[in-house]
Amino acid sequence: MSDSLVNAVIEAHGGEHFWNRIGGLRIQLRIGGNILATKFQSPHARPIQLEVDATRIFARLTPFPRAGLRGIFEEHSVRLETEGGVVVKERKVTRDLDGRVERRLVWDDLNLLYFLGYALWNYAMTPFYFLWPGFECVEGELWRERDGSRWRTLHVAYPPAFPTHSRQQTFYFDEQGLLRRLDYTAYVFGEWTRGVHYCGDHKNFNGLIFPTHRVVYPRLPSGHPFKLFSVMEGWVEEVEFFWK
Repeated sequence: MSDSLVNAVIEAHGGEHFWNRIGGLRIQLRIGGNILATKFQSPHARPIQLEVDATRIFARLTPFPRAGLRGIFEEHSVRLETEGGVVVKERKVTRDLDGRVERRLVWDDLNLLYFLGYALWNYAMTPFYFLWPGFECVEGELWRERDGSRWRTLHVAYPPAFPTHSRQQTFYFDEQGLLRRLDYTAYVFGEWTRGVHYCGDHKNFNGLIFPTHRVVYPRLPSGHPFKLFSVMEGWVEEVEFFWK
């Protein structure tokens, strides 16, 4: 593991000691994107209250998929329930060792919930879950963006069958240690969905540092983004946390 870089970026985002006292997060955000239309889902940005457990794989999305309902994402299942907790629909989730699920041409609400659930949970937990058992982190070469920025890179291998975009991902950090970019293949859509995911407008939320704007572009073979159109975009408006 590249301990020096991992420790530096965790410190830049709030610090391990502080994070280890946190039991969960509540995040107000908006998210949408053109790629959702490929699965016959609305690409328009939707407001979501995201509640994340910082100690296990769990996220609650409210409202989802519409007012009066909420979506629950867990490691091996997704479900829709009423605000009173009555389960409306649920599904078990199985993944192979690379974390890939069975792909479907057309998504229903539970497919969309799985995608948004694992993606948003991952984003909320980065970079702190790099310290979890099973993560392998190796520092790579410096990367130069087309605007001249030079970022340190961290190649991360996720544990087997972990719910994430792809088991191998690359993260980019600026000289302050802040996350500026990540690269992955979103296999839930297909092998063709190689993304460059930019993170910006970082803000301090009572000690935790989060990017408040994210945008994803297709990734060219050169590693640079194809910026004629974005595939996903999200905005964080507020982050709260509660103690263990």
